[in-house]
Amino acid sequence: MRSERHQGKRKRRWRSVLLGFLLLICLGAGYSYFQYKQGVNQSLKKMDQDPSKVVYSFEGQKDQYGDTNVLLLGSDARGKERSRSDTIMIVHFNEDKGTFKLTSIMRDCYVEIPGHGKHKINSAFARGGPELMRQTIKQNFDIDLQYYAIVDFQGFVQLIDEAFPNGVEIDVEKEMKKNIGVTLEPGRQRLNGKELLGYVRFRHDAIGDFGRVERQQKTVKAIKDQLSGIQTIAKLPKLIGVVTPYVNTNMKTSDALFMAKDFLSEKRGTVDTLRIPIENSFTEPRVPEDGLVLDIDVEKNKEALHQFITK
Repeated sequence: MRSERHQGKRKRRWRSVLLGFLLLICLGAGYSYFQYKQGVNQSLKKMDQDPSKVVYSFEGQKDQYGDTNVLLLGSDARGKERSRSDTIMIVHFNEDKGTFKLTSIMRDCYVEIPGHGKHKINSAFARGGPELMRQTIKQNFDIDLQYYAIVDFQGFVQLIDEAFPNGVEIDVEKEMKKNIGVTLEPGRQRLNGKELLGYVRFRHDAIGDFGRVERQQKTVKAIKDQLSGIQTIAKLPKLIGVVTPYVNTNMKTSDALFMAKDFLSEKRGTVDTLRIPIENSFTEPRVPEDGLVLDIDVEKNKEALHQFITK
């Protein structure tokens, strides 16, 4: 009799613990959704009108190594079919290791665009959206892309200002002001969203677009290093909500949260980067239709990309 009463108390105790655990999960999910919606509404209030996103087809899949690749395109003209992509990156995510790598493809790479002949790679987006860009990268570099994300640069500004109220610490290597909307003085300093956007877009110096790609990769690393930690992970739902109205993507919010959590984990180390074209793999001729281009050795760059992903 006493044994039966003891077992009954133990069952009720475990039932209470289980119910309490489920309640905590529900409260956590509800709070995350509230934070996400708060971020979305915050951005919508700052926009002139609700975002009208073009619906793109995208026949993406995981690559031959089982990894997830995200085609990241930056543009000033979100939603306009004829805009060229100003920034072209591939985010490589190994789910088993939770590691990230970043490849920047310079926009002037002169490559075969399926159905259109040889042109600068950034024109693939204007000719056929992210799907044609995916096909172009697949044909030239033999790598599959599962997702795409087209980011309006104003979304970058809003995200930085929300995540870094005091700015992102960056060592500005020289004075920068031409065609970026701000004036940056050299030296280590904290940049707000508008200033950081100007920093990553500046290209009016002797090394032009090469310097811009280097600054973009440097900035991604700085953001990761300065965002990492438990407090930031707790803010993720709102941060994703803030940037959502500025992003056209085929990725589910839950997938974005999963990848962002791993990206910000303090245990994951630094982000490795690659630039295409690699050194000593291109010439810079002028061609009639496209002007000055980067005529790349496709095979050498394809080999470098696959070695980078798999090492």
